[in-house]
Amino acid sequence: MNNTEQIKKSLKKRYRQEKRFRLLSLLAVLTGFACLFILLVDMIINEKLNISANFDLEALQNANFRGLIKQSLHQLFPTVRKRSDKRALMRLISVDAEYRLRDKLQAEPQLLGETVPIWLLVDDDVDTYLKSDKQFGRVSQEQIAWITELEQQDRFQQRFNYWFFQTGDSREPELAGILGAVMGSFYTLLVTLLLSFPIGVMAAVYLEEFAPRNRWIDFIEVNINNLAAVPSIVFGLLGLAVFINFFGLPRSAPLVGGIVLALMTLPTIIIASRSAIKAVSPSMREAALGLGASKIQVAFHHVVPLAMPGILTGTIIGLAQALGETAPLLMIGMVAFIVDIPQGATDAATVLPVQIYLWADSPERAFVAKTAAAILVLLLFLVAMNGLAVWLRKKFERRW
Repeated sequence: MNNTEQIKKSLKKRYRQEKRFRLLSLLAVLTGFACLFILLVDMIINEKLNISANFDLEALQNANFRGLIKQSLHQLFPTVRKRSDKRALMRLISVDAEYRLRDKLQAEPQLLGETVPIWLLVDDDVDTYLKSDKQFGRVSQEQIAWITELEQQDRFQQRFNYWFFQTGDSREPELAGILGAVMGSFYTLLVTLLLSFPIGVMAAVYLEEFAPRNRWIDFIEVNINNLAAVPSIVFGLLGLAVFINFFGLPRSAPLVGGIVLALMTLPTIIIASRSAIKAVSPSMREAALGLGASKIQVAFHHVVPLAMPGILTGTIIGLAQALGETAPLLMIGMVAFIVDIPQGATDAATVLPVQIYLWADSPERAFVAKTAAAILVLLLFLVAMNGLAVWLRKKFERRW
């Protein structure tokens, strides 16, 4: 009898536990459905910007601009129903479109609430398809039909790509720019100039005006001439082994690139400066010495100013050669993918020749146009630097 009562009590306890377990399971299922319902409602609501009338900049920063672009495209193509087709339709627009739209509204907040046309970038595949007379481009047949319809509505427009000069590199061809590479080249050449010009000119003045004629000086002159013919990649290996591995300077930085290019440019500057100093008439030195000037005064007050046109010409030509170098900079890591614009000589950066190399090696067909544009910019820089050398030579040239 006692055993029977105990069994009944255990059964009642077990039934209560089972009932409690069922209630908890039902509550868990209902909670899951409630979360799913809230998520779906939130997705539907967020198809709009969801900004109140008294909005602030933070609310505008976090608004759903991508949902607004989706809504606009779906209004243009209401027959697109499948999710895969909707994703393909969104791929006609650049991934950066929502950020461009955000920047536009932040710059002109009075546009909020109004219906105005805003031009956005298309995807690089669409751009390639349109620029290649509709022969190339990774677009599907459905996308071609949508592109044709947009063309008939005059919703495509070609404009000068100012962003190419205002942005850094990007994985997306339509967003890639050269500002990062231009700033990297600027800081690299600045370091090169600050190191190579004074050292090269002082070395040339010493060798021509003050150095005694002996075997040691002959050995130095021979090595300077030989260094001018050393392959540039050797200087890159030197920078990698000494400046990065030994001294611990930052990798892929204009500081290291400038030091390496300064070493490569020094022989050119020294040889050009020595030739310019040697071309100064000996009568100028003799006249200055006859008037009581010291040898240092003769060198820096008379010889160097007269030789300055040739010195500046050699320096600018050396810098132009350094601007076009790629191999030594590849060895010190300036081939890295850098998106941010460098703010100083120690920030990670790349340079124009390396940027051209990276784009030319990219499988994306749209980078071909970027490569050609960057080459034109590099050529313009080289022509400008050579033109500056000619102008400086004419300006500082003196006749006696």
